[in-house]
Amino acid sequence: MEVLEGLSVNQDIRAENATLDPEDKQHPAGWVRVRVEESWFTVERALLGRYSDYFCALFESGMKESHQDELYLKGGVRARGFLIALSVCRGESPTISDPDVLMDAVECAAFLQVGCLVQHLCDIIDSDNCLLLYYAASVFGVQQLFHSAALFLCDAFDDLKEVAESTLPEDLLQYSQSLSPTTYIAIGTHSPSMELLHDSFRVVCYLDEKEGEWKHLTNLPTLCSTSMAGVAVLDNRLYIVGGVYGYGKDTVDGSFCYNPDSGVWTALPGPQQPRYDFTLLGHEGRLYAIGGEFQKRIISTAESYDIEKGEWTFIHHAPRPVASAACAITRRRMFVCFWKPPDTTDIYEYVPAKDEWKLATTMIKPQSYGHCMVAHRDNLYVMRNGPCDDFLRCLMDCYNITTGQWTALPGHYINSKGALFTAMIRGDTVFTVKHMLTLEYTITGDGWKPRRQMKGFPKSGSLWTCLLRLPKTGPVIPQLDSEGKEDEMSLPDTSEGFVEAIPQL
Repeated sequence: MEVLEGLSVNQDIRAENATLDPEDKQHPAGWVRVRVEESWFTVERALLGRYSDYFCALFESGMKESHQDELYLKGGVRARGFLIALSVCRGESPTISDPDVLMDAVECAAFLQVGCLVQHLCDIIDSDNCLLLYYAASVFGVQQLFHSAALFLCDAFDDLKEVAESTLPEDLLQYSQSLSPTTYIAIGTHSPSMELLHDSFRVVCYLDEKEGEWKHLTNLPTLCSTSMAGVAVLDNRLYIVGGVYGYGKDTVDGSFCYNPDSGVWTALPGPQQPRYDFTLLGHEGRLYAIGGEFQKRIISTAESYDIEKGEWTFIHHAPRPVASAACAITRRRMFVCFWKPPDTTDIYEYVPAKDEWKLATTMIKPQSYGHCMVAHRDNLYVMRNGPCDDFLRCLMDCYNITTGQWTALPGHYINSKGALFTAMIRGDTVFTVKHMLTLEYTITGDGWKPRRQMKGFPKSGSLWTCLLRLPKTGPVIPQLDSEGKEDEMSLPDTSEGFVEAIPQL
């Protein structure tokens, strides 16, 4: 049996689905022995049929191999790649650092058509393995992985340019560069307006990184509120849900969706439970509205919105009432930060498949608790106040969801007017913004290092930020139909007025 060396995954596969024992030729009904190179795997037949299109087709084919208790995979699969596939099929998230093992995993995903393994490989794309996975996906024809790696390279091209140009074929470089990179987006805090006001400040802006300044993307819909609303991005659509208007904090009963490819806003229903100052996440075809306030009372109810059905449904209540909770998504897992002043930060994971909340970790720091959280690779970065409620000089801690370990980052991070709380991560780059300054950081092993400065957002006040992929040709002005109306609800372009109102643009 081949010794599986250099494989940084959990090799104890003697569980309910598989064993790795060449001497054990006795196995219960419903199991099959699979030979891959010189290794034998005893695997539950149903597991293979459920997650591998190759085995599913084989078992349903009626051929003699479909009924055999032993199968021999000749060529196209290596033992290490098959071991990783079994691990992922069992719901694990193996860490793969060896380049040869990555190639084996891509080859196995392609040959056995294991969709969950393809998704796992997409999840772990980073600046260290991006080029290898991009090339391997092109060789073995794994389209989803190929496109995901191309998008990552497009986003991180400034950092990977030298290595990419010296190692990748020209056609792969051209394809990646033909895609649109994600762009840093900022939105001011506004209550609903009126058509007659033509408020030039009610706009969504994007950061032009080449010129180092903020530019007009689109106007907010007249009835849209970004004050205490929920803001999230899902499938490259910007969603603004709820919000308040008036001194009594009356809730806005509705939502809005912006499509950057068409430049059109669409009106959507609001949550069943009126709420404001809540947490909104976009994840795998659904929006999640968690906690918030209603009638000046903090609530724990939570709902999800099915994009295809256009329906809100209640999910399991949050672990406790919470408003404006920090949140982050990494490796397709949702994490929400519940703080308990003055010293406790609980991070819970919501598992949609089980509709349950699981406590992931707890951090206790004297007179300090988490206020903002962002994700990078398999790390969650939690920003918390310094001693004596010092929000100007924040501290940062890193929680690794794979190892379950906390690491305190050295030094303080200046949080002038809450700039740190606008952080968005693209590749290994962090963007933060406030009225005076847009600051870009680079994530390193021991912290965030300032990289460059650009002009600040052209209006003071609280900001919402996100990342969107804009058309390479720039912002889209909605097209009018034959009757002179826009296809869906949108607003006229007042970018000229915006430019006049903000001279520095």
